[in-house]
Amino acid sequence: MDDLTLAGGFSDPAQQSAQAFRAVMSALARPGRIEAVRGAEPPAPLSPAAGVVLLTLCDPETPIHLTPSFDLPSLRQWIGFHAGAPIAGADECSFAIGPWDELLPLDRFPQGTSEYPDRSATLIVETPLLEARGATLRGPGIRDTAELSLPEIVAFQRNARAFPLGLDFIFTCGDRLAALPRSTEVA
Repeated sequence: MDDLTLAGGFSDPAQQSAQAFRAVMSALARPGRIEAVRGAEPPAPLSPAAGVVLLTLCDPETPIHLTPSFDLPSLRQWIGFHAGAPIAGADECSFAIGPWDELLPLDRFPQGTSEYPDRSATLIVETPLLEARGATLRGPGIRDTAELSLPEIVAFQRNARAFPLGLDFIFTCGDRLAALPRSTEVA
């Protein structure tokens, strides 16, 4: 194992993972809210925010799918060492990570079942821009409306119509993240 694999995890795992968990849950509870996170320095092209999400939410029981540009030995080793999460195909993952265009088509990811809607995937979308402007969001956790820069709108509208089934999304850019749960309506 090289130094790149061993480096870049939380230096104070108990405190940093608690802070990161709070930030991720806050973003999921308040769609469109952008949270700054820190503590992870993963290998490129994984952003620090995406690294924080993986270190916080993934473990040996949460298979991760890496899109082609993220399916690199350095990332596989880093994830394996720091989170212990196995790498899996799109149809078997709990989390998937990559740029939007490589995550498509979305129907290849687990969407949950009527008996177990929670058995769906969360997609971590690495974005070049993350701003509180763009698409209009409505639904649980949003007082009136919120805005978020999304890579498109139609896919998220379809996803919301499938509720309680569907996918949840976490958008990452640098050290910032925002979330879009499947219950959120997008216009």
